[in-house]
Amino acid sequence: MRGYLMLKRISLPWRRGDSGQGESSPLIPKAGSREEGPEELGQVSNEFRQGGQNNGQDNNNPASGGHVQPFYRYSLMDYFLKYFLFLCNLMFTVLGLVVLGLGMWGLVSKESFAQEKISSIGTDPMLILVTLGLVLTMLCLSGCVGALRENCFLLKMFCGMVLLLITAQVLVVIVAYSLQDQIGDYVRSGVLTAMVRYQDDLDLRFIVDEIQSNLQCCGAENYRDWEINIYYNCSAPGVLACGVPATCCVDPLENGTVWNSQCGVGAQALDEFTAQSVIFLGGCLGGISRWVEQHEGLIGTIGFVVLGVQIVTVFVTTRLVESIQWHHFSW
Repeated sequence: MRGYLMLKRISLPWRRGDSGQGESSPLIPKAGSREEGPEELGQVSNEFRQGGQNNGQDNNNPASGGHVQPFYRYSLMDYFLKYFLFLCNLMFTVLGLVVLGLGMWGLVSKESFAQEKISSIGTDPMLILVTLGLVLTMLCLSGCVGALRENCFLLKMFCGMVLLLITAQVLVVIVAYSLQDQIGDYVRSGVLTAMVRYQDDLDLRFIVDEIQSNLQCCGAENYRDWEINIYYNCSAPGVLACGVPATCCVDPLENGTVWNSQCGVGAQALDEFTAQSVIFLGGCLGGISRWVEQHEGLIGTIGFVVLGVQIVTVFVTTRLVESIQWHHFSW
């Protein structure tokens, strides 16, 4: 009997260490277990409190087996892209404000908002400066503020507007290349319109004078085209009748120092042989065509550079947005 009792106390591997009642009822104390003293209970309670207080810290500890959150720091390249985008947009924002100010100054100085002139404000060249300045300011300001404040919404809006601008430029180039003859007709119509309104619109007068003096031309096709102007028409009264503007003259300076505004008076009444010593005979349409042909390489280079800068801006903005989003996600 004594041997049997000793064999029963030995725990064999295939025998269960606890009875079913102990497993199914963990709150019931086992027989023969001693009661925990107050010291051990206090120690367990303190460990429980410390475990609850350090719960958040243990989750970040790799040794505790908790989830390790990713940590991301801005690199030097991210800072460079951020402030590069900010400074570039700040510079173009100032440029846009200058262009907008010039356009508004031109409209105000010519009293284009007056009641008698408001109907023709849509054809005012200064309106082009106002529109260009406003678009450039709004576009670059969104990129400037978005880069400085790390605002993904403004940066995405800026990127979308630049992409829209690139698409519009590509479409304009394609349409211009496919409609070269029609564009020539539009240019001719514009030059004739400017000649008709030469004395009434200061902006158009400035544009026509710059074209004629720089390209050394006179009129659209030839110098006799100035007859369409009511002041230079040969049947018009006044001293300007049958004449041309002073910018058509070969030597508009009297004695080489004083501007002679009357050098083109009566030039339309002269034959070509006599008139060639006084004014330029060729029209400005041919001069514009020759100028474009001579500078088409420079024009193409400038166009590619501008398009390349816009594409680089899109990539920089996209990279900056990704960095900002990843940084915010990691925190």
